[in-house]
Amino acid sequence: MKVYHGIEKFEPPQFAVVTTGTFDGVHSGHVEILNRIKSLAQQNEGETVVVTFDPHPRTVIHPDIDIKLLHTIEEKIDRLDKAGIDHFVIIPFTKEFSRTSSLTFVRDILIRELQTKLLVIGYDHQFGRNREGSIIELEEFSRMYDFQIEQIEAQTFEDINISSTKIRKALEKGDVATANVFLGYDFMINGEVVHGFKKGKSIGFPTANISVSNSNKIIPASGVYAVEVSLKGKLYGGMLNIGNKPTIGDKLEKSIEVHIFNFDEDIYGTSVQVNFKKRIRSEKKFENIGALGAQLEKDQSEVLEILGL
Repeated sequence: MKVYHGIEKFEPPQFAVVTTGTFDGVHSGHVEILNRIKSLAQQNEGETVVVTFDPHPRTVIHPDIDIKLLHTIEEKIDRLDKAGIDHFVIIPFTKEFSRTSSLTFVRDILIRELQTKLLVIGYDHQFGRNREGSIIELEEFSRMYDFQIEQIEAQTFEDINISSTKIRKALEKGDVATANVFLGYDFMINGEVVHGFKKGKSIGFPTANISVSNSNKIIPASGVYAVEVSLKGKLYGGMLNIGNKPTIGDKLEKSIEVHIFNFDEDIYGTSVQVNFKKRIRSEKKFENIGALGAQLEKDQSEVLEILGL
């Protein structure tokens, strides 16, 4: 997949099949759109083009609201690459760009820059200044500028429409199992292993402390999780805790720590990816370190069973 940080670097193919949106999470609903543009591109001997915006428009338009996202831009690139997209165009989103009218967006970006021949959008797609553009405007513009348009219906799971917002709400509750069903894959975080307080090793559960550098990345609710850890090209089972470690001292800053099974190496400064499988319990304050250690033994047994290890 070719990645373009700025539309001015894009070189249009002969037949561009385009979709545009934030694609936060690249979830199951998004995959329907991606599969459709791939199919249409194949039918027309064309190439697929996905257009998104960075940073996420809501973080620019509403800077006073703390918005957490399912994906960093790097994670989004990885998911779209795996989905088999040909071109990924990332348009810098600024206050000035937010004032772009729907007509200007279609005329200057979709037609002049991308040379769109066929546009595929989701069921609730809106675009342009104040989200003024909709399928009605697009149908009018398609006649003006001679391109085709197709709208994809909402994707559902057990009669619930899938959306990035619903996935975020599930993660905020710690319900990674539901989030994973909506996503179509395991929710993940990427970060660097940093030094911690090294308390876990003293009770038989050494942990890798993970620092997530992107402050807009959503972190699931505090608690203990069954996870898989991708590290140095290998996949390991693990037991992860998110929280303030109240048994040790509840004034500590919230941390992300993972105990990696059958692993004993110095990995400080190493990048890791953690794939969440299931939350097994909420965070709890124990009477003492001994009681915490006993609970961790139980947690480990449950996590090993979940992971099939």
